Amino acid sequence: MSMRNMSAFAWGALVGVLGGLIGLGGAEFRLPILLSVFNYHTLQAIVINLIVSLVTVIFSFIFRNHVIGLENVAANWVAIVNILAGSLIGSYVGVHYATRINERALNRVIVVFLIFISFVLIGHNLIFSLGSLQLPSLLKISIAFAAGIVIGIFSSMLGVAGGELIIPTIILVFAVDIKLAGSLSLAISIPTIVMGLFKYKSQQRLKGVESEQKFIVSMASGSILGAFIGSNLLRYVSSSLLYLILGTILLLSALKLTKHKPAA
Repeated sequence: MSMRNMSAFAWGALVGVLGGLIGLGGAEFRLPILLSVFNYHTLQAIVINLIVSLVTVIFSFIFRNHVIGLENVAANWVAIVNILAGSLIGSYVGVHYATRINERALNRVIVVFLIFISFVLIGHNLIFSLGSLQLPSLLKISIAFAAGIVIGIFSSMLGVAGGELIIPTIILVFAVDIKLAGSLSLAISIPTIVMGLFKYKSQQRLKGVESEQKFIVSMASGSILGAFIGSNLLRYVSSSLLYLILGTILLLSALKLTKHKPAA
C-alpha cells in the first residue's frame, strides 16, 4: 500500500470514529480532508465522498442493528417513506446543480453548509430540548417531504449522507427517540446516496474517479474500522461535550476551506 493510500486509510478511520461517536457517516468531516489534505477538485471530492459515505452508512446501519433492532426501524416506515420521497427527488436535482456551477461557487456552498452544520452540532442540546412539534398529520407529511428535498439536494451536491439534517427533522416532526432517529436517518441516507451516485454515473462523472479506486477502497476500509471503534467508544464520552468538540472542529475546517484554492 502506498503512503497516500495509507494516509487515506488513517484519515478514513479518524473520520469514521467521529461519525461512529455521533451515529453519522462522517462525510461532513471527510469532505474538507479530501479538498485540503488530498487536493482533489471539488467535484471529484464530492463523488469520492459520496462513494465512501455509502459504504460507511451501510456498515453503520449494520453495527447499530444489535442496539436498535430492525423491527423498530420498520415500525417507523411512515417517517422513512415521507422524508425519503423528498430526498430522492432532491438528490436527483442536487447532481444537476453540482455539475453546472463553477468550482469556486461550489466551494462557497460547501463552506456555508459546513458552518451551518457546525452550529447545528454546537447547538445540539438546544435544538433537541425543543421536543417534537404538535402538528396535524397532513402538515407533518408536507414538512417531512419538503425537508427531504432539501436534504437530498445537499446530499448529492456535497457528497454527504445528511444525517445532521435528517435526525433533527425526524425528532421534531415525528417525536422519535434520538437513538432510533439515527438508525432511521441511515435507512433514509442509503437510497438517497445511491440515487445521487446513479445520477452522477448517468452524467459520466464517475469516470473522473476511476483512477482513484485504491484510494477509495483504503479510505472506505478505514471508515468502516473507525465507525466500529467510534460506536463502541460512545458509552465513554459525554454526548454534550462531544457535539461541542465536533461542531468546533467542523467550524474550523470550514474557515480553513475559505482560504483553500481549487486544484488546478
